[in-house]
Amino acid sequence: MPESATKTRRVAVIADSDTRWKWGALTASRLSPEDVGVHLDGYLLRGRATPTARQLREVGVEADSLREVTAAEFLRAMTGEPCDVLVLALVGGGVQAMLHGLAHAWAGRADRPVVVTGYVGVVYEKLADGLLLRHGADLVLANSRQDAERFRAVYEGVGADASSVTEVALPFLGGEPHPGLPDGTGPRTVVFAAQPSVPETRADRAYLLDRLVRHARLHPGREVLLKLRSRPGEHTTHIEEVPYQKLVRRAGPPANLRLVYGHMGEVLDRTDLLVTVSSTAALESLHRRIPTALLTDLGVREALGNHHFVGSGCLVSWDQLDDGHLPVPDPGWSARQGIAADGGYARSHDTARARITELLARPGGRPPLSPYYTPVTAPGYLPGVLARHHLAPDGSPLPGAPAAGPGPGPVRRAVRSAARGAYRHGVQRVAPVIRRMGEL
Repeated sequence: MPESATKTRRVAVIADSDTRWKWGALTASRLSPEDVGVHLDGYLLRGRATPTARQLREVGVEADSLREVTAAEFLRAMTGEPCDVLVLALVGGGVQAMLHGLAHAWAGRADRPVVVTGYVGVVYEKLADGLLLRHGADLVLANSRQDAERFRAVYEGVGADASSVTEVALPFLGGEPHPGLPDGTGPRTVVFAAQPSVPETRADRAYLLDRLVRHARLHPGREVLLKLRSRPGEHTTHIEEVPYQKLVRRAGPPANLRLVYGHMGEVLDRTDLLVTVSSTAALESLHRRIPTALLTDLGVREALGNHHFVGSGCLVSWDQLDDGHLPVPDPGWSARQGIAADGGYARSHDTARARITELLARPGGRPPLSPYYTPVTAPGYLPGVLARHHLAPDGSPLPGAPAAGPGPGPVRRAVRSAARGAYRHGVQRVAPVIRRMGEL
């Protein structure tokens, strides 16, 4: 039954990590008109970083259904379970595989769902690679005016259709604006937003922790919080080979320094100064007008991602923060990054909503999905991308892919669960040890 008759829009989201589930689920809610209800079906792509129950709860979005799938199982589900909009919240290679797989599964269907994809945060590396892997979706969401301009330039530069690029804003911005600090007083609560893989080395991570400990000791009246993405044993988008939980035990932190987990928005509710290297949390903080510091201690480098904040007015060192300096963001830079601290955020997804509504009402349905990468344009690249998800170059399931026949029974599911746990343990625990031994 069409959406207009039911006033309910069925949206499916497939994600491969905690952060991408957060982006996908919140994007799904932002993209639906206010007068239309949302039925949300969630799919978690099985792999190293499949979110835990705690990570899913932290997002704060309840799905009407939620299950873990392989790529082939998901494609099979998309041929039989109707939805109006599909959000691909996956890494670039996963998006490309799903686009080709869906194009094959939906061949000849004009009533296919509208397909949406994008990025979960700041795009500071692999711009062309990631974008071209996402080409073929009906909407490729850009989280800022700057990103929209860059995305269109890449697509037009290779002769690809750029009409899918749609400017929005990050879906998890919000919260009450910071009330400001009384004159002559410093921040009462300082939060360091840690990242799983930035910086990467033990020495650099130990340095940042040492500076955080030193800041807490210099300012005993402040509450200093180390905000961590995951608890021990949980997995995130990026591999964390040197968890801060291990380093902090050796650092001997003072009583006013604590480790915290949970929803970033709730932590920001009591934050007076947000410090990080390049976390997307900085954009959340700036949106709330919280003083925000992007650290320069380890340099301003593409490998760290803090080069994205050049021009923001927020690049500072720990020495400057220790001495009481509070960064003041540049309003022009903030506006180009989709940070609508002036209240315009409520309308940030209007264009995307209108485009989806137009596509759903398009006479004759939607055209076939048409990614830029094909066996003709990328014969040495595309087959490998698809094969990682057990798909042939034409998007069909490879022999042996778990797409044929009924779903797995309870015994098979139990075996899969055990094998998946062993795989994650190998990736997260054994492989890093082997790599470190190889560096000796």
